[in-house]
Amino acid sequence: MSEQEEPQEAGRQPGAGGAGGAGRGPVRSPSVGSSGGPGAGGSTATVLVAAGANFGVALAKGVAGVLSGSSAMLAEAAHSVADTITEVLLLTALKRSGKPADEDHPLGHGPERYIWALLASVATFVGGGVFALYDGVHSLVHSESPGSPVASYVVLAAAFLLEGFSLRTGLKQAGGRAAYFRVPVTDYLQQTPDTAVKAVVLEDSAALVGLVLAALGLLGDQLTGSGVWDGVASILIGLLLVLVALVLGRANTDLLIGRALPAPMRDAVRGELLAVRHIENVLELTTLVQGPGEILIAAKIDFRDVSTSDQIEWACEEAESRLRRLIPAVKRVYLDPTPPRATAR
Repeated sequence: MSEQEEPQEAGRQPGAGGAGGAGRGPVRSPSVGSSGGPGAGGSTATVLVAAGANFGVALAKGVAGVLSGSSAMLAEAAHSVADTITEVLLLTALKRSGKPADEDHPLGHGPERYIWALLASVATFVGGGVFALYDGVHSLVHSESPGSPVASYVVLAAAFLLEGFSLRTGLKQAGGRAAYFRVPVTDYLQQTPDTAVKAVVLEDSAALVGLVLAALGLLGDQLTGSGVWDGVASILIGLLLVLVALVLGRANTDLLIGRALPAPMRDAVRGELLAVRHIENVLELTTLVQGPGEILIAAKIDFRDVSTSDQIEWACEEAESRLRRLIPAVKRVYLDPTPPRATAR
């Protein structure tokens, strides 16, 4: 490049060209999330619906469990109480994680959602799973005679309708997000960093299965006159809740530790950086999912030795512009000019 061309290059606006032109189109991934598209921002409404349904169901199950003496009904009451506590913790997570960045928290509060969501999974494990297992074993050991199951059947039917409505709300949001990312709903729920909607769908699904198990336990007791079936149903409900708690706990722990972008997206990020004219090499690339639709990218960059400070500044601006176009969820980009010998030490 001639000396006459250098000043024009130095004043080139970000995103104005370079190798690769305007770059590739936006990349969508359910493992990253997004603040736009169908169902975006609907987690709070989904959790509120689930909380209201679980609170009402918990009261009804508790009364029916005491009247009928059914261990399975008491286990289901504990299940609904745990779910209600879970929803309260999830609402706290959504509220606190939405706080803007400040001087004391320069990267924002996004990851805080996973702390509260992890506590919610603990509530499901202890408040629901452990209690149900204990009550089921207690029922088997003491062989208590079942009471009248009529009230329990009525409550189970009503609870099934309420839990079904709550699940429908969660699946509607998950379905909208899955369609936006063009993946099956199951893949979306497995990969999404929005653990609130994942928790609602999994817990409501487990609730419906638990209601069926409780009904079968009551029916077995009614047909045989033995409390064994009720106890077995309670134990199965407990195991189901423990499984759900472990799945949700693992998902939140993974995001708390720090999840990187998927390998194909990291390759795309590296490609966009290398497409900037004055970038010679990407020496080190770090990506971090901080929350749904909130990505941080940091990289050590080897710039061309002949590049001026002005050219490096505009190259950084162009790189950031490219990355935001590539992945709209990118909120923070940090580029560190680094000589190649520095990484070899």
